[in-house]
Amino acid sequence: MATSEMTAVFAPHGKHLIAGEWVGTEQTFRSEPASGPAHDFSVGTPDLVDRACEAAEAAFWSYGYTTREERAAFLEAIADEIEARGAAITEIGTQETGLPAARLEGERGRTTGQLRLFAFHIREGEYLDRRHDKALPDRKPLPRPDIRMMQRPVGPVAVFGASNFPLAFSTAGGDTAAALAAGCPVVVKGHSAHPGTGEIVAEAVQAARERLGLHPGVFSLVQGGNRKVGEALVTHPRIKAVGFTGSLGGGRALFDLCAARPEPIPFFGELGSVNPMFLLPEAVAARGDAIAEGWAGSLTMGAGQFCTNPGIAVVRADQAQGFAEATKAALAKVGTQVMLTDGIAKAYRDGTARIAGGTGVRELLTTTCDQRQASPQLFIVQGSDWVGNHALAEEVFGPLGLVVTVADEDEMIAVAKSFEGQLTATLHMDAGDAALARRLLPVLERKAGRVLANGFPTGVEVSDAMVHGGPYPASTNFGATSVGTMSIRRFLRPVSYQNIPEGVLPDDLN
Repeated sequence: MATSEMTAVFAPHGKHLIAGEWVGTEQTFRSEPASGPAHDFSVGTPDLVDRACEAAEAAFWSYGYTTREERAAFLEAIADEIEARGAAITEIGTQETGLPAARLEGERGRTTGQLRLFAFHIREGEYLDRRHDKALPDRKPLPRPDIRMMQRPVGPVAVFGASNFPLAFSTAGGDTAAALAAGCPVVVKGHSAHPGTGEIVAEAVQAARERLGLHPGVFSLVQGGNRKVGEALVTHPRIKAVGFTGSLGGGRALFDLCAARPEPIPFFGELGSVNPMFLLPEAVAARGDAIAEGWAGSLTMGAGQFCTNPGIAVVRADQAQGFAEATKAALAKVGTQVMLTDGIAKAYRDGTARIAGGTGVRELLTTTCDQRQASPQLFIVQGSDWVGNHALAEEVFGPLGLVVTVADEDEMIAVAKSFEGQLTATLHMDAGDAALARRLLPVLERKAGRVLANGFPTGVEVSDAMVHGGPYPASTNFGATSVGTMSIRRFLRPVSYQNIPEGVLPDDLN
């Protein structure tokens, strides 16, 4: 077992983890923490990417054929080692991101919890989707051979750390955990917003790997570097799939590179979503103020820096004024919050200006945001001005809300149909709204990966039934999820075994 939680101050050494060795480079970059000291980190290079990818391929020939128990033990060991470094992770994570300690501690629990859940899931074996068509030698006019099928790992996987989740969607987050559970070595491109957090989590993975005697190429971390480093990673011939959470522009560029390779590979990118809420009349009449209060809380949680941030509320025009005023009052109580990076803060200011300049848009609550600070913003627009104005439907990463008013049920349906792909869509409804909800549900399930009622989407449960994905541009593969046990399936492919003797078949098929 791992040692008890370490309490010593963590001092980053600023190196990359390449095939079990900590490697430095001459060029460095300096972190830009929200508070506390800055640190120097080695800059990644295409050469380091090549070394990591070749090591991952070498590791696949052993790790890809480990037992489910061996991989489950690895996932659990990583969780143990992360928890052993809990205090140090919280310290540097809060400094780098500006997130409060309670948020980092909760995210750490989510990270270790999903590692342990995936361990349990692969031990059960259902994810293999094993099937067996027994031989029918006497079938006429032709006999049927014995055919077995199960899922097999695809090979080395590239993972890009996310800016807004330094633990749960980064170094040992959901993409890494899913790939390792599937039997795929991982090369992580760390996010420069939290390199110290990435380094200490990589130390935890390294300690777990060493404890279990696994091949050193099973996990590597490349820090920093310009766009060429990311391009080198997704175009490397050893990489067979990519997991990404980030901006639409950056993700689309990497997606296009994956498709243009001599051997195209799947790119599982989560790119952007405004997560619309549809407020049905009976629910607004009965509890509109409570819905407004809940929306304000969800909208400003973590300075609005969640991919499931519900940025749009669609409401009937005759109910919109009261709902908007209640939302404004709730948002006015929220102070400024520190954003993850200066770049994200600037993008929030630019996005606010874009929304404010839209045709027919009226300001309800606006404030000035300085440097890395963010304050809530609230706007309102008629549905007739909303439909067809693509700029109003683009994600603003931060605590900005837009109320879209509609004249009647038909216009609400038309607005729903105008949305692009989303991670989530929400119905706020009472019993008397059931008929309208039934009209909306076929539209929303076509638009989103998760449809919820009478809640807020900023909580994403890590479970068997969760889908965190959706039609483009929410994600680049609508058949996949980046959260929950089904996320493991992204890094597997089906293989049929025809008339293979039992003594030769993989152990999982015997």
